[in-house]
Amino acid sequence: MTNPPHTTGYLAAPGFVAQLVGELRGVREVHDHLVLTDGPPQESSWAENIWYDPQIIQVASIGDAAKALKSIQRNWWPYAWQLHRRHALIQEKLPHVGAKPLRFPELPPVAPLGSFTLLGPTTLLASPVCRSPFPNGVPTFAEDTNGPPSRAYLKLWEALTLLKRWPTPGERCLDLGASPGGWTWVLAKLGASVVAYDRAELAPNVAAMKGVSAVKGDAFAATPDKVGQVDWLCSDVICYPEKLRDFVHLWLDSGKCKNFVCTLKFQGDSHYGVIKDMRKIPGSTVLHLHHNKHEVTWMLCSDAFTKAD
Repeated sequence: MTNPPHTTGYLAAPGFVAQLVGELRGVREVHDHLVLTDGPPQESSWAENIWYDPQIIQVASIGDAAKALKSIQRNWWPYAWQLHRRHALIQEKLPHVGAKPLRFPELPPVAPLGSFTLLGPTTLLASPVCRSPFPNGVPTFAEDTNGPPSRAYLKLWEALTLLKRWPTPGERCLDLGASPGGWTWVLAKLGASVVAYDRAELAPNVAAMKGVSAVKGDAFAATPDKVGQVDWLCSDVICYPEKLRDFVHLWLDSGKCKNFVCTLKFQGDSHYGVIKDMRKIPGSTVLHLHHNKHEVTWMLCSDAFTKAD
């Protein structure tokens, strides 16, 4: 078993390898969606998962590979970009890892989950320590096919699950670009009150939910002076990232909101510099969520906690 000196692995979402490679320094190898770099871990917004401690293990057989992995820890998940049958046979010999869909609001798994891949028939790359507790960084949820008017609700579910904190009854939320109401539906279902801004109407079932107040108009008219104190500012509005960045700073400077979940939407390969701007905000996280498209999600939670605390 060998550990390549100062090596880190980054797993990109399908279609976003170029963005991941573009933000990393010292890229050494690219294996489909898995990018290996020289040096210690770097902050990455485009990686769905980070392999913090990748080790190269030479193995003689499928059984030998499973034995080597089990000698390190119990829980493993394959990234099978080639040699698919061989990956599956190794996984069959490992302890079962449950990956049941989460029922939001539910905390993510706490058990460590390692990742492995075959670089060749007898060459295993395995990292016992990864950033994400989900298989290949992909959370799955028990979806609601009746209530939300769009699938955008899954983005907010994912963001709040990663934060391990979500709005609670008695909290006040501002939802920008709310129509047709996927995010407003999430917030109201949690028992929070919601001020929903959009030029378009909310879906009737969302507009009728308890605690929802719809304001028809420009989302950026929802200034701190006009709206007042809120506990959460949530935005999935379609706009240039720089405009949202400046609006977020207006709210941060006002001191009238401490928790934020905002989508930064991109057109083509421009405006990526805004990601670095948002990372500079203390306590921030900027991630390409599994349910994001050509966008990333900026999150700031000043009073994050876990229900297990």
